[in-house]
Amino acid sequence: MAEGIAISVHDTVPVWRGDTPGDALRRSVDLAKAVEGFGYRRYWVAEHHSTPALATSSPAVLAGPVLAATRTLTVGSGAVLLANHSALAVAEQFGVLASLFPGRVDLGLGRATGGSPASAARLGDPRRQGFDAQLEELRGYFDGGHQGVRAVPEPETPPRFWLVGSSVASAVHAGRAGLPYVYAHAIVGAGAPEALAAYRDAFRAVPGQPVPHACVAVIAVVNDSDERAHRLANAFVHGQIRMRTVDPQGVLPTEEETAAHTFGPAEQTFLRSRIDPQFVGSPERITPRLGEFVAATRADELFVLTQVPDHEARIRSYELVAKIAASL
Repeated sequence: MAEGIAISVHDTVPVWRGDTPGDALRRSVDLAKAVEGFGYRRYWVAEHHSTPALATSSPAVLAGPVLAATRTLTVGSGAVLLANHSALAVAEQFGVLASLFPGRVDLGLGRATGGSPASAARLGDPRRQGFDAQLEELRGYFDGGHQGVRAVPEPETPPRFWLVGSSVASAVHAGRAGLPYVYAHAIVGAGAPEALAAYRDAFRAVPGQPVPHACVAVIAVVNDSDERAHRLANAFVHGQIRMRTVDPQGVLPTEEETAAHTFGPAEQTFLRSRIDPQFVGSPERITPRLGEFVAATRADELFVLTQVPDHEARIRSYELVAKIAASL
């Protein structure tokens, strides 16, 4: 974008009632093509396991169709949860992507497992290395091999490494490793200014990353009316409540189901805790709030997560966010 803050997409591929996982995945590819036209820089997909409401178990697999369907977007993971994988397998997967689409592949990494303890026990490197050891091994495969083992194919332009987290500790970790960093405000709706400041203070330059690159991932649902924006955003939170209580293996409810639901006191508290720190409303309401947030965090880039049941409204929200970001 010529002006304003750089913007990118963070996608969890939500599955709504009445849709199949295939429907959700195809809509993500469709969304990527749309946001490319709006001037977005990156399209990242998350990693979740044993969660039918989120069809993002394999970021590397989904990144391939998104890359093939677009021309200018950098595509990657937000994030590959390294504890769930051997470093060699990740290097091979992203080596394939980077060989096919040189210069357009990001490898965002996270330290969590993204699922239940039962699923985590069935995933991962059987050697159970710590994150730092896995990261060192992973980097080694893109730097000529690791302990005599080469990850094939070896792309001419390796993927760009990132760290994604939601704490000051993760920010410091990224800074000391010389990695670009994304703070997950979408998960923890507080602490972004402190985390990004800690990241910048801890940053150590490395080849290919001479200066810090501090980013924030936020939830944004923007619509022409405040009321519709909240109706759309509430559906995902309603789904989170159901997954935590009565339907842990279900998909997400429709906008109409949520509109008919009466949120009890505890549910209202949870709803407000998820919505209020984020950016939900009309452009007139969101623009000043987002401007203040960007100024407070001094973010270099904004990752936008929009989880709503109406696909056209989702595309429209990303279009409106792009216009707001261009004015900041």
